[in-house]
Amino acid sequence: MTQIIKENGKTIIKTGSRIDTNNAGQFEQEIAPALTEPGVDLEMDCQELNYMASSGLRIIQKTMRAVMTKKGQFKMTNVSPEIYKVLAMTGFTKFMKVEQRA
Repeated sequence: MTQIIKENGKTIIKTGSRIDTNNAGQFEQEIAPALTEPGVDLEMDCQELNYMASSGLRIIQKTMRAVMTKKGQFKMTNVSPEIYKVLAMTGFTKFMKVEQRA
């Protein structure tokens, strides 16, 4: 289940455990309102995320582009080693901030 929290001028999206073909469309719709603000400071908290399909990667890419177009900031935090490995292999870690779980 996706949660969107506004905190100290930052928008935090808590992802839930999976972003896959079955829920990618719903996830994208749920986060869309957060992407409309100019200069949005967006953090995607992936603490619970343990699986992401290619459809999830597409949403991450679209989200980052939407935020950058609005001159905002985007980063992913609390990313598991497994998800980080996928993001690194696909080149995402080269053009966006990704922080692994402590």
